[in-house]
Amino acid sequence: MTAWTAHVTVATVVENNGKFLFVEEYTDGVTHTVFNQPAGHVECGETLIQAAIRETFEETGYEVEIQSFLGIYTYTPPMFPDRTYYRFCFLAKEILHHKNAQLDTDIVGAVWMTLDELQESARARSPLVSKAVEDALSGQHFPLSLIYEHQNSPFFTQLDA
Repeated sequence: MTAWTAHVTVATVVENNGKFLFVEEYTDGVTHTVFNQPAGHVECGETLIQAAIRETFEETGYEVEIQSFLGIYTYTPPMFPDRTYYRFCFLAKEILHHKNAQLDTDIVGAVWMTLDELQESARARSPLVSKAVEDALSGQHFPLSLIYEHQNSPFFTQLDA
């Protein structure tokens, strides 16, 4: 039996004039591209917010400002029952787009779509993608002060330098 693994990830929901920022990407176990929020794993020494800002830039070329906390979402993909993703999702505001930014290798590109367009595509990477947009549209949000990240690590000192 394969050992169960927890994956700590972050995602941003970025809205502009009724459209949301998604990434079209390739993913394990799927032959076609899928749509996802800008999202990814938290790296060693990063805070959740730092990871969300970094992942959004690496996958879309957009600099964002994190405005509030949307929620924590969990998902165990049916094809990978030994993995559970714990996704910390943030609402973010677009600051600046770097059109020529080098995106992560599995990313086709950034796409702005409405929730209806996402659902009509039937290509959301997971149920979490639509759920996060639905929650954002319903007005759900929490203050960033909900998250306490103790920075008593030498990694945090290096990041602040």
